[in-house]
Amino acid sequence: MASDLAPPPKTSKNPLGLLMIAAPVVLMGLFLLYPALRVVLRTFGAADGSPGFSLENYARFFNDSYSLNNLGITLWTTVVTLILLIVVNLPIALYLRFRKGRLATFIQALALFPMFVPGVIICYALIRYIGPNGLLQSLLEHVGITGYQTPIMTPWGPVIGLLWDAMPFTLLVLTAGLAGISNAAIEAAQDVGASRLRILWSIVLPQIRGSLVVCTSLNFLSLFGSVLQPYMLGPTSPELMGPFMLRTFSSVRDPLQAGTQATITFLICSVAGLLYILSMGNRRKAEKETVA
Repeated sequence: MASDLAPPPKTSKNPLGLLMIAAPVVLMGLFLLYPALRVVLRTFGAADGSPGFSLENYARFFNDSYSLNNLGITLWTTVVTLILLIVVNLPIALYLRFRKGRLATFIQALALFPMFVPGVIICYALIRYIGPNGLLQSLLEHVGITGYQTPIMTPWGPVIGLLWDAMPFTLLVLTAGLAGISNAAIEAAQDVGASRLRILWSIVLPQIRGSLVVCTSLNFLSLFGSVLQPYMLGPTSPELMGPFMLRTFSSVRDPLQAGTQATITFLICSVAGLLYILSMGNRRKAEKETVA
C-alpha cells in the first residue's frame, strides 16, 4: 500500500542535453529571429523613419489598390492550388494504398519525379511546353486545332507551376496517412455491404483528416510566399506577394514597405502555422490516450 501511494520518481535534468541544443537555438535567435523582429518593429514606425509608434506603413498598404490586388491574387492562387493538390493527389494516394504491382510503382515514380527536378527547370520546361509557340501549341496546330491560348503569364501559370512542384510532398503525406488505415476495418465494412464511396467518406477520410490538415497548412506556407514560379510563369500585374516583395525591395528600393508586405504575409501564414501546431498537438494527445 505504501508503495502505491509513493510519489513518482523525479526525472533528473541532464545539462548535456541543454548544451546540445544551446548552439542551434542561439544561432537561430541571432540570424533569424532577431533580424526578423527588427524588421517587424520598424514597420510599426513612421514612414520617414522618425521614432514613435505608427500604423502609417500598413495604412499605405491597405489604401493602395495595387497592393490589395496583389494580396487578393495571392490568396486566390494559394487556395486554388491547394484544392487542386488534394483533388489530384488523393486519388493517386488511394490507388497506391490499395493496389500493388508495376503499374502502381510506375505511377508513384512519375508523381514523385518533380521532387528531384529544380524549380527553375520545371518552370523552363512548362514555358517550352505550354508557353506561346511551345510544343503543345505546335501539336495542336499539326492536327488542325488553332486558337490556343497559353496559360503562361496569366493567373493560371503560377497555379500550374506550383501544382507540379508541390505534388510530391502532398502525395507523400497522404500516402503516409493512408498507410495507417486498417485493412480489417475496410474489409468489415465491405462485408456489411458498404459501397466504396461510403467507405471513403466514413472510414478513409476521417482517419486521414490529420494528414489533410498537415499537407494543407504546410503547403499554404510554401505557396503563399513562393517567388520562383509566380515570377517566371505569372503575370506582371497583378503579381503575387513573393515577386511583389522582391521587386519592392530590389527595384523600388523601399525596404520599409517590403518589410510591411512581409509582415502581412507572415501574419496570414501564421494562421496556417497555428492549424498545423494544433493538429500536431491533437495527434500527440490521441497517441497518448491510445497508449494509456
